[in-house]
This record gives sequence, C-alpha cells and structure tokens, in this order.
Amino acid sequence: MPPGMAERGTRDASTGTSFRRLLSYLQPHRPTLILSGLLVVGASMLNLLGPWLQGVAIDEFIIVGDRAGLRNIVIVLTLTYLGAWVMGMAYGRMVAAVAQRVMADLRRELFAKLQTLSMRFFDRTRTGDLMSRVTNDVDAVDQLLSQNLLSLVVSALQIVSLLTIMVVLDWRLTLAALAPVPLVLFGVGRLGKMTGPAFGAYQRDLGRLNSVAQERLGGQRAVIALNRQDQARTEFAEANEATRAKGITAQTLTSIIFPLMFGLGNLSTVAVVGVGGWLAVTGSDSGDGNGVTIGLIASFVTYANRLGQPLGRIAGTITSVFAALAGATRVFELLDEKPDMTDEPGAPLLAPVDGRVVFDDVDFSYTPNEPILTDIDFAAEPGQVIGLVGPTGAGKSTIINVLNRFYDIDSGSVNVDGADIRLVQVDSLRGQLGIVLQRTFLFTDTVRANIRFGRLDATNAEVEAAARLANADHFIRALPLGYDEPISEGGNNLSSGQRQLIAIARAALANPRLLVLDEATSSVDTRTERDIQTALISLMEDRTSFVIAHRLSTVRDADQILVIQDGRISERGTHDELRRLDGFYEQLYTAQFRGQE
Repeated sequence: MPPGMAERGTRDASTGTSFRRLLSYLQPHRPTLILSGLLVVGASMLNLLGPWLQGVAIDEFIIVGDRAGLRNIVIVLTLTYLGAWVMGMAYGRMVAAVAQRVMADLRRELFAKLQTLSMRFFDRTRTGDLMSRVTNDVDAVDQLLSQNLLSLVVSALQIVSLLTIMVVLDWRLTLAALAPVPLVLFGVGRLGKMTGPAFGAYQRDLGRLNSVAQERLGGQRAVIALNRQDQARTEFAEANEATRAKGITAQTLTSIIFPLMFGLGNLSTVAVVGVGGWLAVTGSDSGDGNGVTIGLIASFVTYANRLGQPLGRIAGTITSVFAALAGATRVFELLDEKPDMTDEPGAPLLAPVDGRVVFDDVDFSYTPNEPILTDIDFAAEPGQVIGLVGPTGAGKSTIINVLNRFYDIDSGSVNVDGADIRLVQVDSLRGQLGIVLQRTFLFTDTVRANIRFGRLDATNAEVEAAARLANADHFIRALPLGYDEPISEGGNNLSSGQRQLIAIARAALANPRLLVLDEATSSVDTRTERDIQTALISLMEDRTSFVIAHRLSTVRDADQILVIQDGRISERGTHDELRRLDGFYEQLYTAQFRGQE
C-alpha cells in the first residue's frame, strides 16, 4: 500500500475513534437531546410548510382575488414561521447547555490528567503546545458540539423533509431540482477528503506557534537584556508564516465548497423553472397545465433554493467537523497519556516519619544510556542537616528530584524510615516533605494566600507565625495592604529576596518532617542571607534537612556535606573534615573565602 494511503487510513481511523468518544460524552444527556431533536423536527416541518402555504395563497386566493382567504392564510403563515422560530430558539438553548456541560467535563478531565503526569512528561512537552490543546483544541471541540453537530442534524432533517414534501407535490419537478446534485456532491466529496488532513496540519502548526509565543514571552526579560528582540521576531515570524500557509490551504478548500453548494440552489431553480414552465405550456391546450400551476412552480422555486442551503451547511460544517476532530484527536491524545510514574497497586500510605533517609547505590538518568547519578550512597539520620555542594550540573538538584519522587530511579533504592519510596503512595511522601526551590513561584493572589498554599487549612495566626519564622513579617507589614497585598504575575512586584522569604514561610507553614532547601538563599543579599539562615536554624530543628548550596557558608554547620561531581559523591564529611582532605571542597572554600579569615 502506498505510504500516503496508509497515513490517510490511520488518520481516518483516528478521526472515527475521536468522533465515537465525543458521542460517548453525550450519553448522560440523552433525554435533553431527544427533546431537542423533537423540537428540531417540529421546527423543520413548520419551516417547510411555509412555501406550500405561499403556493396555496397564490393559486387559491391571490389569482381569484379572495381577500378574506388571503388574510387568513397570511395569519396562518405568520404563526407557522413564529412557531418554527420559537422551537428553533428552544432547541438551540438546550443543545448549547448540553455542549457546555460536556466541555466542562472535558476540561476537568484534561486538568485532572495533567495533575497525574510526571515531571518527565513536562520535560519533553512544550508548555505552549499544552496550552494550545487545552484552549484552541478544546474550543474546536466546543464548536463541534454546540454548533456543528446541531447544524448537521438540522440540515439532514431539512433535506429529508424537503424531498418528502417535494415528491408529494410533484415528482417531476423534484427530479428537475435534484438533477445538479450528484455533480456538486462529487466535487464536494473530493474536496472533503483533502480538508481533514489540511486542518490537522493547521492545528499542529498552531500548537507550535503557541509554543514559540509562550516561550519567548515567558523569557522576555532575558530577550530584552540580551538584545535578542530581532531573533525573537524572526522565530515567531517563521512559525507564524508556517501556520499562515497551512491556514490558507485549509480555508481555501472550505471557501471552494461554499460556492459549489450555494450554486446548487441556483442550478436547481433554473431546472425547476425550465421544466415547470415547459410542463405548464405543453399542458395549456388541455387546460390542466399537466398539473403544474404558477403557485406550484413558486413553491418549488423556494424549495429548490432551500435545498442548496442545508447541503451548503453540511458541506461547510463537514470542514469544521474535520478541524474539530483534529483538535479532539489532540485532546484525547493528552487524555490517553500514560503516567510513567504511578503508585503500585495497593501501595500503603507512608506513616508519619522520623526522618531517616537512605540512598542505596542509586543510579538515575533522564535519558536512557545518559547517566546523571551513579552509585549515590549515603544515609541521613533524623534531625540531621545534609549539605549538597558541587559545580553546576553535577547532579545536586537531581538527588532532590529523586527524593521527592519527581522521577523514578533506574536502580538501587531510596528509603525513608525503612520504606522504599516507590512502594508507598507518592502523595503521602510529598505530604511530609517541604521544599523551597531555587526558582520561587508565586501565584497571582495575596501574600497571605501564597503562604497559606503550604497548608490550606492554616489560620491567619499560623500564616503570620510562619512569616515571622522566615523573617518575612517585617517587610510584609510594610506593604500597603500587608498580608492582603496582591502579588502580580510571577511576583514581579516583589524583589527576588522577598519572593524567596515568602517561599520559605510557605514551607515553614507546611511543618514537614523532611525539608529541602534548593539554593534557598541564592537570590538574596548578604544581610538577608544572614536573616534567613537565622530563621532556617529554627526551621530545621528536629527535621531532616537537605540543603543545596553554592555559598558554602550555608552548609558550614551541616552534620554531613556531600560533594557531588559528575553525578558521583567524590567527598563526604563535615566542614572541618573536608577542609583537612585538601580536595575539591577545599578548592571551593578557598575560592569563596580567600582573604576573609
């Protein structure tokens, strides 16, 4: 089989699967959908009754000059169209309500799925592409459920009803009206096969465009500082151009379909007028016009024009359906993503720990065959402070990532109070572990809410006590609104040191048994660092603490210092023991403190 045919078969199967899955979301709403379907049928029948009443008005009242009869039929015609409008509004409202409920469920599932995925997934997936799936692709599905499917159903009912009433009125004029249909549908079918892949490619390029925009805007400070605005514009322009080209292809196919379908109405009208007029003229000698009257021709002209409208909507909707199903496929791909790190079946909760942590011959790699940690072997006793030092990229933060079980190790074991962390529920592990990351993240909320994120049930008094422990209370109270001061996106209205102090207060409020400080003082000045270290002494009391530091003053009093080089522990001991070794630690110390002693 040619490659192109194989790819198309795969796409078609994926599209069909996505469509069936979408329909499954509608199952709980069957009663509402059935009622809305009945309203659709009623509205369609009333809309089709109108042209027939118009023909009756011409033949029986206008031609003979019956004003009373004309007045009555105009009233009936008005009520007919009014009833159709009311029913149309009602079913439109019902379908919109069902669509929004389904979309709320789908968004909730998506966000819940994202919370189950590991750091490894987010490492390999661009944030902009994820945002495109959660916004653009979900919106496309919303369009499908709230409008496109309804349009398809309504249009199909209109076509069936139109053909039924046309055949009942005159089968000859019906055939005349349908004569151009096969040719037009053949052209539409050919275009439709190209439209699905075109919109799929467009959705993928749109996701890449969003990724570029999100990444460049997120790093705008660095872009400006390094004077790389031109490069950022060029990269965005390239992604934008690729998206534009794919969009033109997809939209061009759509734009061709619409003239074809609406042109069908004109061809059908010409056929009806020609055939109807010929029948009427040839039957004039007998006086019956072959059963064709002026009113009948007028009714069929209206029906012929209306026949092109639902067919046009179906054609136009099908292209939108392809675009929506391309988005749905991307959404379901995310929903089907298998977490690469899950709890073992029946895994127990990790009981409240004393804080003994043991790394036993741990090996780890982010990418297969590219080791990051090798033979990591150490023990931390309850209440001890373990310092991790070494050059950038040596593997210090990776040790912490493994302890948090952000990633599962390749071999060896990590035990907390004798329990292998892979064999207990990960939430029960992280619930006993507090962490202050090197890059502090604050939410767009108040200072109080950001600290309370460490423990959501904390009282205001407990929040403020944690802030005092972190030496953050004094600067918080100096803010215009104190603890109720809003924090802007990313905490940009606070200094880096203030953001770090709030993060430390958040960790203090959580009251963990295990504490991790990943470069917790790297973003503060020397005076603030001293204040934080004073607070950390109280915070680390009776807790097993892991402190990653480039500033050796931060770990000088640690019970054990691990020197990490190239993913291995090259030296270990206390500050004084490591200095006496006269190895790599001594070189670091000498470089930082030369001339200060």
